[in-house]
Amino acid sequence: MLALRKWLLSGLLVIVPLAITLGVLNWVIGTLDQTLWLLPEDWQKWLVDHHVRGLGVLLTLTILLVVGAIASNFVGKRLLGWGDAVVRRIPVVRSIYSSVKQVSDTLFSENGNAFRTAVLIQWPRDGLWTIAFVTGSPSGEVQAHLGVDDYLGVYVPTTPNPTGGYFVMLKRSDCVELRMSVDDALKYIVSMGVVVPGGPATLPTK
Repeated sequence: MLALRKWLLSGLLVIVPLAITLGVLNWVIGTLDQTLWLLPEDWQKWLVDHHVRGLGVLLTLTILLVVGAIASNFVGKRLLGWGDAVVRRIPVVRSIYSSVKQVSDTLFSENGNAFRTAVLIQWPRDGLWTIAFVTGSPSGEVQAHLGVDDYLGVYVPTTPNPTGGYFVMLKRSDCVELRMSVDDALKYIVSMGVVVPGGPATLPTK
């Protein structure tokens, strides 16, 4: 019985991660395949008849590369600037667009500082510790209300789904900077502490 139980657990350890990974990849590919609706109707029919899977990934990458190439030159920047100005004049839409653009610029910009440092904080009360990610420093009106103390904005992810969480502002002295990389910290959170980071990583300079 002990041998059967060991084999069963070993099988689960192999199959479960593989099944979840394949499920996520299948969802991603299926979602990206929706871009095929941008193609002419005759092409769509041919692709459906021949069950071509994953072509949407290539189409999405092609679109991203083309848009990126256009946005990187002088004319493209002028067009994007004009379009950005138009969208920002539309009520309601401008609020949503501005917020989303600010977040995306922070996350995807080469000069962005989001989620580059993992820290230990006491959460949700003193004596309980969790891992969080530094997102920046308060500024403007928020900084004025917080006073002269040096605060950090941190994102506290939930476990095992780190896409949900809380944004809080803490004193820098209350945040213990970790030497593990962000990837290692995420693995540690998702695995609920089962997957221990292998070793220290070099932190970016402040």
